[in-house]
Amino acid sequence: MTATLIWILVALVAIGLYLSWTAGRLDRLHARIDAARAALDAQLLRRASVAQELATSGVLDPAASIVLYEAAHAARQAVEEQREVAESELSQALRAVFADAQQVDAVREAPGGEDAALELAEAVRRVPMARRFHNDAVRAARALRRHRKVRWFRLAGHAPFPMAFEMDDEPPAALIERAA
Repeated sequence: MTATLIWILVALVAIGLYLSWTAGRLDRLHARIDAARAALDAQLLRRASVAQELATSGVLDPAASIVLYEAAHAARQAVEEQREVAESELSQALRAVFADAQQVDAVREAPGGEDAALELAEAVRRVPMARRFHNDAVRAARALRRHRKVRWFRLAGHAPFPMAFEMDDEPPAALIERAA
């Protein structure tokens, strides 16, 4: 009888340790998602700020300036539910404005344009990487949260189900090629 109770106690302790380890892993994944989302938000804000600054610099033609400024302003002011759409529209505006390599050359030839073009190229390069890191963390957390043990023992607590950030983040090819 005593040996049976000891084995049951050992099994319960082992199960408890395993569940505690799984809950800790899930907590670390959620912290990773939060950090990746903060990095993504910073990169998106940087891209919108640089685009808005370039649009108001007078380097671009008036039509391109208006298109770029409105898209960047909308991306900076978007509420969370509309953020993916606004950021995708900024990506499309950047591709439309910098579709032609001559536009990139015109920006680079303007006073201070070289630095602005390089800063914008860096900003548009970093957004896809930040989004990929965020979505990878979301994918890992979702995979763990789908396990029965996590659902049955409610190891996720009250944390919301993580959502990926889906947007069009393709950079303008002419801008990237000229900045490289």
